[in-house]
Amino acid sequence: MDTKKVWFVTGASKGLGLALVKKLLSKGYKVAATSRNLNVLREAVGTLSADFLPLQMDLLNEDSVSDSISKAIEMFGKLDVVVNNAGYGQAGTLEELTDKESRQNFDVNVFGVLNVIRRVMPYLRAQKSGHIFNISSVGGFIGSFPSFGIYCATKYALVGLTEALMAEVKPFGISATVVYPGYFRTNFLEEDSFSLPNNPMADYTEARELENMHINQISGNQAGDPDKAADVLIEVAGQTNPALHLFLGKDAYDMAKNKIEVIQSALEENKVLATSTDFTE
Repeated sequence: MDTKKVWFVTGASKGLGLALVKKLLSKGYKVAATSRNLNVLREAVGTLSADFLPLQMDLLNEDSVSDSISKAIEMFGKLDVVVNNAGYGQAGTLEELTDKESRQNFDVNVFGVLNVIRRVMPYLRAQKSGHIFNISSVGGFIGSFPSFGIYCATKYALVGLTEALMAEVKPFGISATVVYPGYFRTNFLEEDSFSLPNNPMADYTEARELENMHINQISGNQAGDPDKAADVLIEVAGQTNPALHLFLGKDAYDMAKNKIEVIQSALEENKVLATSTDFTE
């Protein structure tokens, strides 16, 4: 194991990001970790080490992102693995959510990731190596959840940009992986990470039922172990040819497999129509 590998993890004060940072430090990796609140991050990680650099970073401020990346490289000399983990869940049907609510979710979950990628790529290209993980969700592969349309759309966006990123950076010896976690037992469904719509409409009963289920039944009872997810990310980062698509959790695997079967069925059912649109010689 290369214990000198340097990781840069966003959204590290809780959830999967926190589990990953703790696991990395326990295994001897060097870690620069970011959060909106530096004190919360320090308390959550709970360790003082020369291998750990906590950073306060505003994901939506490119100067703040650039400054954090520069500080990490100044301290450790390089960056090897970048994990874009910061984000939050936004509930609410497409009709209910305001333009502001929808755009805020995209700003953090998508454009924040792009800010990090833009600022870190010059360093990775110069060293001709590196690995970028973009943490999506199984909701970035399956969007059929009432009240989660905007959130799923942000996570679908991460899939598309990661696929393009991999095609763009491969010539430089850099890898990219989009990660689709299922339900993991973190605080993702708690108030600070999960926003309800400001203007809910009574007509959307299925949306309200699913929101309540997530808050009152699923939260705290998720099957996924974030420590085991961290182990998988570390293992994949050490692979010579890491996967572009990485599903985490049996629930994510099962849901994705079912979605693929549905798509394959639809593809074949409409084969004649789908292939009838070309010019004929």
